[in-house]
Amino acid sequence: MTPNLNSSDNLFVANLQAVSLEKLVKSKLEVLFQQQRDANIELSGLYDIVLEQVEKPLIELALISRNGNQVKTAQLLGINRNTLKKKIDNYKIRVKRSSKEG
Repeated sequence: MTPNLNSSDNLFVANLQAVSLEKLVKSKLEVLFQQQRDANIELSGLYDIVLEQVEKPLIELALISRNGNQVKTAQLLGINRNTLKKKIDNYKIRVKRSSKEG
């Protein structure tokens, strides 16, 4: 039986806390490149696709951790606030602020 290569089972699911993000990404990319070879297709624009799939959830979670405050989120990420705003707009991220200010 051939395993489903799109399954997250290929990402060391048994012990995620001990596996670095780098290893998780590398594992997923290895599967992607193997699929590309097996299907004999050419990939295009992979750099932008990978960056978007990492950057968008990073920004979303960083915003949540800073209660939607874009200045604090930009500081957390180490980027300019205007750059953050451009990325929020580009990825169409909804910024939610909690009614609780802590």
